[in-house]
Amino acid sequence: MEAYLLDWVNLLLRWVHVITVIAWIGSSFYFVFLDNNLLKPNSPDLLEKGVDGAMWAVHGGGFYNPQKYMVAPKKIHTKLHWFYWESYSAWLSGFALFTVLYLWNASTYLIDKSLMDWSPDAAITAALSFLVIFWFLYDAICRLFGFRKNGEFIVATVMLCVVAFASWLACQLFAGRAAFLLVGAMIATAMSANVFVWIIPGQRKVLAAMTSGEKYDAMSLAIHGKRGKQRSVHNTYFTLPVIFAMLSNHYSFLYTHPQRWLILFLMMFAGALIRQFFVQRHGFHLGRTRNPWPFAAVGVVLIVAVIAAMAPWGAKDVAPKVQATPATFAQVKSVIDQRCLSCHGEQVQMKNVRLDTPESIKLHAQNVYQQVSVTQQMPMNNVTGITPEERQWVASWYLAGAKVEP
Repeated sequence: MEAYLLDWVNLLLRWVHVITVIAWIGSSFYFVFLDNNLLKPNSPDLLEKGVDGAMWAVHGGGFYNPQKYMVAPKKIHTKLHWFYWESYSAWLSGFALFTVLYLWNASTYLIDKSLMDWSPDAAITAALSFLVIFWFLYDAICRLFGFRKNGEFIVATVMLCVVAFASWLACQLFAGRAAFLLVGAMIATAMSANVFVWIIPGQRKVLAAMTSGEKYDAMSLAIHGKRGKQRSVHNTYFTLPVIFAMLSNHYSFLYTHPQRWLILFLMMFAGALIRQFFVQRHGFHLGRTRNPWPFAAVGVVLIVAVIAAMAPWGAKDVAPKVQATPATFAQVKSVIDQRCLSCHGEQVQMKNVRLDTPESIKLHAQNVYQQVSVTQQMPMNNVTGITPEERQWVASWYLAGAKVEP
């Protein structure tokens, strides 16, 4: 019953997380689009109000006229919406999902004893340390170098080195699937921390000063706007790398590769470059910057290079064939009894899959074949030591008709 309820919690949290991530990243993309498309108006009435940029847009049958003020308007006539719950909800739901799936089942999903044979408590502590340490390193680097000459180039260079090292270290300490997710989670944590620690508090201070009716020092408030803009831009560059890290843990050919840390880093770097292209291309169309196509080109070349480097050159794509003498059901059941029942037996039924009777094995035969013989994702991290020969037994039995009679 516990495993069944955890599966439902996992599903519902994943659903909520995807929804909130769509809302957060969607709003991030939209505001980057606005920043690159709002043009300084010529209308005297808009200039008098302090409008620094405006545009017209049409969507869903309605016309919209977004306007940007470099300082707070003299009066806000309607409700002021703060964009922060999208970020907080995405992080909270993501961390809850990470806790339910990886921390709660650390022995199964977080630990690969062939890499690091440690206790669940030690592995959990190390995993959480990735989230905390990365944020403090990133924040310190931004504060030290972010507003110096060529500061953004320095920050980007140093952070690339930090992410590369973190990718390598995570893949040395944790199961490949968990390592990929953890690297994505640490970057996502920095994104949400940017909103919580700097962007929203800074905006609140600026708004309070400008709407108080009292004199204020514009220069002292300017740092909040500069820092908020800096961290917001960083967040939009982080989005595609984080999405790749989150999705990639579903593809075992990535996280089981001997050079998986390098694959993860290069694909995330490619995502950041491609995102840079999209950020700058609107400015190029408006004549504000050079053509950003090299960013996209390099990103695509990196992806193609990774695909080519991982390709099984010389291997023939041969469809699985039924052996002359397929494995018997008794052989397959002995494999399942030894290798699978610890997670799919009477007491524990992970993913609501039970394999302790002939009827249940028949019911889940296709899934067993796919997970054990095709993708070879199960048993998780091969903790039960299934052999290649046993995987072939399952394949030959399934392809011969998956018969369960003696």
